[in-house]
Amino acid sequence: MAVSPFKFLQEVRSETNKVTWPTRRETTITTIMVFVMVALASIFFFAADQIIRYLITFLLGIH
Repeated sequence: MAVSPFKFLQEVRSETNKVTWPTRRETTITTIMVFVMVALASIFFFAADQIIRYLITFLLGIH
């Protein structure tokens, strides 16, 4: 079932035309959302790390 390179490229172009590309506004909003979520995750993991560090040092009596 070999397909010629020309036929393959035609099919690729046909499928690419079916894609719904996001608008500039959608891309901007999504990018901002990603940065906000990264910031929130960073704050959460920093706080969790500090709490765990405090508990470990308290339990082990390390000062």
